[in-house]
Amino acid sequence: MAAHSIDVGAENFQEVVVEGSKRAPVIIDFWAPWCGPCRALKPVLEKLADEYAGRFTLAKINSDENQDIAASLGVRSIPAVKAVVDGKLVDEFVGALPESQVRAFIERVLPSPADLALKEAELLIAAGHAGQALALLDAALGSEPRNEPAKIARLEALLLLDRLDEARSALADLSPLSLDDARVAALKARLEFADQVSEDPTELTRRIESNPGDLDARLQLARCYVHSQAYEAALEQLIEIVRADRSFGDDIGRKTMVEVFNLLGGQGELVGKYRRLLSAALY
Repeated sequence: MAAHSIDVGAENFQEVVVEGSKRAPVIIDFWAPWCGPCRALKPVLEKLADEYAGRFTLAKINSDENQDIAASLGVRSIPAVKAVVDGKLVDEFVGALPESQVRAFIERVLPSPADLALKEAELLIAAGHAGQALALLDAALGSEPRNEPAKIARLEALLLLDRLDEARSALADLSPLSLDDARVAALKARLEFADQVSEDPTELTRRIESNPGDLDARLQLARCYVHSQAYEAALEQLIEIVRADRSFGDDIGRKTMVEVFNLLGGQGELVGKYRRLLSAALY
């Protein structure tokens, strides 16, 4: 058996194909012992799996022994080859194609170097290493300047690094279609909150400690917290504004709470908690 190919059945389909395809593309080869064209295609696929050295996984499924899996993926004749990326079927072919055509099929489904850099950058952003992520994304966009997911990730990295002027430029550079994306809408909202802050969070905290009734300081601090994704801390400042003075800033405390709820998707434990607190404060 080739080093980068795996025999797959019902017992390991979820692990190898569904979960595995979230790390690298999975090429499924549906075959059967009696199938002559299958015997011709198998060594081609195994050779390419070894040649690409882990850039994809070859999952070999005996269709006679795994008829439920074959039926669920629409296999009507064999050999049937299907590509799965991120748990989704993205391409397929039927029959024993020559190596050049099989290679072209694989190349179509493999992530580009920019896509690989994006995946690593997303992990770095999640781990709080925005600077390292930005370096990767800049390099990726140097080779693929129209890679929209990389441009969106770069916008988030710039926001996390408080490089707001560059973040504004990055937002303006996105495709108009991206502006409807929930992630982009959230990043845009965070940037707008950051643009409304004129003082350092430490100074704002000092102002509140010396005067808990300083509602302007609470509002600015809440905006700082939204920018840094400390949403509960932001909502805590905003609910204090609502409790203290509904008329402050033309009901800005309540209005900003609603903006934060929308930013959080309008649901979840945190939103539910502060919706109840807001309702109690209002009525």
